[in-house]
Amino acid sequence: MPTALRWILYPVLFFVGVAAIVAAMIGIVFALTYPNLPSLEVLTDYRPKVPLRIYTADGHLIGEFGEERRAVVRIGNVPDVMKQAILAAEDERFYQHAGVDTQGVLRAAYFNLIGGGKRQGASTITQQVARNFFLSAEKTYTRKLYEALLSFKIEHNLSKDQILELYINQIFLGQRAYGFGAAAQIYFGKSLKDLTVAEAAMLAGLPKAPSAYNPVVNPKRARLRQQYVLRRMQELGFIDAAQQEAALKQTLVVKRDASEFAVHAEYVAEMARQIAAEQFPDDVYTRGLRVYTTILKNDQEAAYAALRRGVLDYDRRHGYRGAEAYVDMKDVKSEHDEALEALDELLQDFSDSEDLHPAIVLAADAKQLRAYRRGGDVVTISGDGLKLATRMIDEKAPPNKRLRRGAVIRVQKDDKDNWRIVQMPEVEAAFHAVDPQTGAVRALVGGFDFNRNKFNHVTQAWRQPGSSFKPFIYSASLEKGFTPASIINDEPIVFPASVTGSQAWAPHNYDGKYEGPMRMRTALTKSKNMVSIRLLQAIGPQYAQDYVSRFGFDPDKHPPYLTMALGAGSVTPWQMVSAYAIFANGGYRIQPYVVREIVDEKQQVLAQAHPVEAGQEELRTIDPRNAYMMDSMLRDVTIYGTAARASATLKRRDLAGKTGTTNEHVDAWFCGYQQTVAACSWIGFDQPKNLGNNETGGSAALPTWIGYMGRVLKDVPESFMAQPDGLVAVDAPSGGKGPAKEFFYKENAPAEVPPEPPQDDSIKPVD
Repeated sequence: MPTALRWILYPVLFFVGVAAIVAAMIGIVFALTYPNLPSLEVLTDYRPKVPLRIYTADGHLIGEFGEERRAVVRIGNVPDVMKQAILAAEDERFYQHAGVDTQGVLRAAYFNLIGGGKRQGASTITQQVARNFFLSAEKTYTRKLYEALLSFKIEHNLSKDQILELYINQIFLGQRAYGFGAAAQIYFGKSLKDLTVAEAAMLAGLPKAPSAYNPVVNPKRARLRQQYVLRRMQELGFIDAAQQEAALKQTLVVKRDASEFAVHAEYVAEMARQIAAEQFPDDVYTRGLRVYTTILKNDQEAAYAALRRGVLDYDRRHGYRGAEAYVDMKDVKSEHDEALEALDELLQDFSDSEDLHPAIVLAADAKQLRAYRRGGDVVTISGDGLKLATRMIDEKAPPNKRLRRGAVIRVQKDDKDNWRIVQMPEVEAAFHAVDPQTGAVRALVGGFDFNRNKFNHVTQAWRQPGSSFKPFIYSASLEKGFTPASIINDEPIVFPASVTGSQAWAPHNYDGKYEGPMRMRTALTKSKNMVSIRLLQAIGPQYAQDYVSRFGFDPDKHPPYLTMALGAGSVTPWQMVSAYAIFANGGYRIQPYVVREIVDEKQQVLAQAHPVEAGQEELRTIDPRNAYMMDSMLRDVTIYGTAARASATLKRRDLAGKTGTTNEHVDAWFCGYQQTVAACSWIGFDQPKNLGNNETGGSAALPTWIGYMGRVLKDVPESFMAQPDGLVAVDAPSGGKGPAKEFFYKENAPAEVPPEPPQDDSIKPVD
């Protein structure tokens, strides 16, 4: 027999023989084993582990908790491009074979034989379903045979679309993503229906080896696999050459942080998770529960952006601290792609914080710095981008802080899209906003970066409120017969040890300046400590301690001493917003809540909030006349006083609130409201220390509050509290700042308001 003929005939005879033997074996095993195969109930009654999901009130996903991140989709909702990409990558003859693709088996066997090793597989989508639901991943002939038999049974009992739907929802695709619906969200932040051809091809390449082709971990290998899938899609006629070329050119934006969602609300999501876990402890992470919170996307994003801007502005005011760390650059001999790949591994321990990206310095001098960012991006920084770090580039900088080759820094795009050096701040902050009528939380940011510090400063941080606590002392004073027009002396006062019970106390005004007698309204506007102390002394600390409990404060955290007038007790931002909401809504105590309802996988309501709205008399906390006068005085603070920047910036006169700066500048606050929203901003260090001599509530905390309010009140018209019955307005003498009328309880209103003693206009209100 001629040699050429033998080369053709022998392989054919070999495969015919193998096929005959395999067919005979399958037939025998099929007859013996098929009746004992497992029930397919797990497939026909498919109940995957679906994670707990947390949403905003307007339907945006903010959190997901569970071992498996999964988004179950029906086959009818899977776009054709995704189906075609999967078939091209995994099983082009899926709709033709009966569970096992004999052509594919023979083709794989042939290539494995002539290739000298086991290089190709031939598992169909049906076989992968069988393996995922019933079998282990061991590679033995027994397991493969059992897999084939199960595949025949699955094909006999389910339609092709049912099998493909199971596959699309069950397959593991890396990053804890199970199913293509979850993978689309995790890798690209999109739903399946919004995927492009290029993105679908990238996802379809994952089942073969999720870790090897993960675009987050191995972008280059993922790209090669995507190119293969696109080529197969074109060869099979799913896309044309032009579509293939366009897909190859598309730059994919892969989400590197798998915890990111459409809205930055990590602290809210964690609060909601805890609430759901307390109510449904047994299966909270597997049954597909959905928790709808009260927060609104626009409000939350406004709060998040304002807080981060405020913290970073504070951080820049206090200078650059130097390199975050140093890495060993001995393996980076050049700046070719292969050499720079090693830097990605060195950056694994440094995660992004939103737009603060870690980078490794390649070279630096006084004029220019070059640094490597994760993913192969080399950035050049010069000019204004170097300003913050100039001192640390100098050779005289401390060796353990100097920016040199191997230093880890943070880089950020500025407003002109140029790179600049920044740093991770050490200071922390909190922001909380509620609807003062219902208590529904509209926004909550518990810290600068949840992934760095999960401590929720809104609910867990007990801090001194400083002067932001004064309005509650003033409200108590109104209850005791004082009025906004009452004259109190702003002069130094000393309390001997016999009065304090310990040692002599000589308090002072923040700026050390005193202006003599003034109206109570003026004193609050200027945040005069001496006036607050005299008011508290007049009404009695014990009375004030009892009174502030009406606002939700813990009496034991506000001892009945005169230091209470300066906010020396302990509060949380959650409490402060709740308390200021009482002034905003006319005197009603509301209970802030963050979860609106919890529903199951069938959208049946399992738990629901039932808030009691302000206006019901059982919620009455303070007299409406008291609330009205406090509102009037707190609006003066934002127009003429320590928070005048608020009204000037936002161009509206219906804002009310109070700044707060504690002793030694440890905590800075601004708490306030407009009738539709009450909010509180705080900034300070976790380990309490001085924020800086000029870092007051007005300079450090107020900008965040303004940033939030400027966005959420953009289209909200000005509104003012209606004057309640039992309150009369009396003309006030002209001159000075404040309203032209002053307010009194009807039963003790004077015929006229005496003139206020002249004030020193050169003294600017600071707190």
